[in-house]
Amino acid sequence: MTFKTLLRAAVACAAIALPAQAQTPTQGTPPMTPDIPAKFTAPNVGYDYERREVMIPMRDGVKLYTVIIVPEGAKDAPILLTRTPYNAKTPSKRFNSPYAAATGAQVDEAFLADGYIRVYQDVRGKYASEGDYVLTRPLRGPLNNTPVDHSTDAYDTIDWLVKNTPESNGRVGVTGSSYPGFTAAMALIDPHPALKAAVPQSPMIDGWMGDDWFQNGAFRQTMLDWFMNQMTEKGSGPDLPREALDDYENFLRAGNVWSFGKKAGLDQIPAFRKIVEHPAYDQFWQEQALDKQLAKHPLKVPTLWVGSLYDQEDIYGAVHAYKAVEAKDANNDMNFLALGAWRHSGVNYEQRQLGALKMPGDTATEFRLKVMKPFLDQHLKTNGPKADIAPVTMFETGTLQWKRYDRWPQAAALKPLYLQPGLKLGFDAPTGAAYDEYVSDPAKPVPFVPRPVRADDADQWRYWLASDQRHASTRPDVLVYVSEPLKEPLKIAGEPVVNLFASTTGTDSDWVVKLIDVYPDFVPSDLDMSGYQMPIAMEIFRGRYRDSYEKPSPIPAGKVQKYRFELPTANHVFQPGHRIMVQVQSSWFPLYDRNPQTYVENIFTAPPSAYRKATQRIYHTGAAASAIELPVVPLN
Repeated sequence: MTFKTLLRAAVACAAIALPAQAQTPTQGTPPMTPDIPAKFTAPNVGYDYERREVMIPMRDGVKLYTVIIVPEGAKDAPILLTRTPYNAKTPSKRFNSPYAAATGAQVDEAFLADGYIRVYQDVRGKYASEGDYVLTRPLRGPLNNTPVDHSTDAYDTIDWLVKNTPESNGRVGVTGSSYPGFTAAMALIDPHPALKAAVPQSPMIDGWMGDDWFQNGAFRQTMLDWFMNQMTEKGSGPDLPREALDDYENFLRAGNVWSFGKKAGLDQIPAFRKIVEHPAYDQFWQEQALDKQLAKHPLKVPTLWVGSLYDQEDIYGAVHAYKAVEAKDANNDMNFLALGAWRHSGVNYEQRQLGALKMPGDTATEFRLKVMKPFLDQHLKTNGPKADIAPVTMFETGTLQWKRYDRWPQAAALKPLYLQPGLKLGFDAPTGAAYDEYVSDPAKPVPFVPRPVRADDADQWRYWLASDQRHASTRPDVLVYVSEPLKEPLKIAGEPVVNLFASTTGTDSDWVVKLIDVYPDFVPSDLDMSGYQMPIAMEIFRGRYRDSYEKPSPIPAGKVQKYRFELPTANHVFQPGHRIMVQVQSSWFPLYDRNPQTYVENIFTAPPSAYRKATQRIYHTGAAASAIELPVVPLN
């Protein structure tokens, strides 16, 4: 019998069988029978996993909703846990599929396919979990007089899992990105003995110094949508109400942050009020700074801190948490750092392009398969193979390749790149004119992206840190310093440091400094990059905190002051033919709230009369020679 004959016979048999499988009910269903059954049971025939939904009790009696995905035939399997305020059902049911690798989040495909038990849990007070929700609930102590925090909840969850999941090998890892990165990091405080590895991704570590809410004291207004979405309902709430499509107009019309928030109803949310009540880096913020807390505890769990060089939300956390515990890693085999050229949480998806900049492939999936999974396999699998990964894995922008290092930062010393007269930039100490100046007008702040600033444009927000800075470089209230085209490549590997000497005619001011790679005027292989002003590291600093983050003070009008602060981590090679650029400005709107440029006790509630123009001077001579101190290293 030929193959075609067999195929025709099989099709005929299937056709004969269909009527029997599709028989109609023997009795009619009354027309007014309610069409939502009391309980719907989803068929699971042919599924290669079992999905369990349980309520796990915490030590205070509160039960947390937890989804457990157990691959078919799992035995002696590791457990990977994520604790989230973003609905445990979402990543645990990406596709309504009979395949485990498809039902989990994209980042979990390789783990579920390899037999990992994947666990997702709603944090207390969110979605299906019981209890009260407190934003980034502090550790038990001065700010938390209850017996529970995210550390204890992780401990109790892990304890229950290893006792009630017979398919497991009793070894648990924690991971998650952003807020779930924070909860993963919290699990490292007094960890459960079964916790054998952690991969906090883009973790919220210090909300005032550089993650989510503030950057060096300047408030990030764009996160107010998150407040509305996360804290108006136990589930997912609405977006902020808006009059105009352009958020530049919406925030400008409101005046100050408190007025904007109150109009939207955010004054009803305690977390918003707490932020407004604590504009400076006081005990409220210092006690929550997780890098400071981690530094107080022994390093017991192998941890891979994963961050993004272009993280638009939590660019601070991973690097500073790594640094906080690195001194405890005597053998350089417990504390790991990895940074990719990704957006916030980009490690969990495909990342083939960073705005206009094309990558040499899907760098995020490559990282997960070559670094993240081997790390977890080593520590979570029974007799897991040793991972061939470096203490530091860093993507190098400029050359678009991964680098392996034994430590971070690479640079042992900093080399000053001076702002020079004539708006030039170079390594030679400047001589000549004492300063350059511009007028900063709070009524016409510098936008952080080309207008309109749209909350509905996800990619505008995701990739703004890699956006072309030509939109700002032509403004009269932005100083632009540019080097000559480079004749040789220049590599930096660490945190550039701003050493700015400036004066203002006001009594308060913000200083925004950007380190930029300017592409050649014509790039024939990629026309979109011709003349592109590619940000390498950018930061804002609120002038009132120049002497103390905890105790702000007015800036003496007209007097030169020194402002010293770090730019975010960079691992970059400026190529020959490219130029280095530094931009200096005094607003970055509406990303950050406007500085009124008149000192007030609390900028959140500044009156309209406080917002005044100011003449800003940037000095570049003698003892007041402004510079960006670069972590220059040899090429390797």
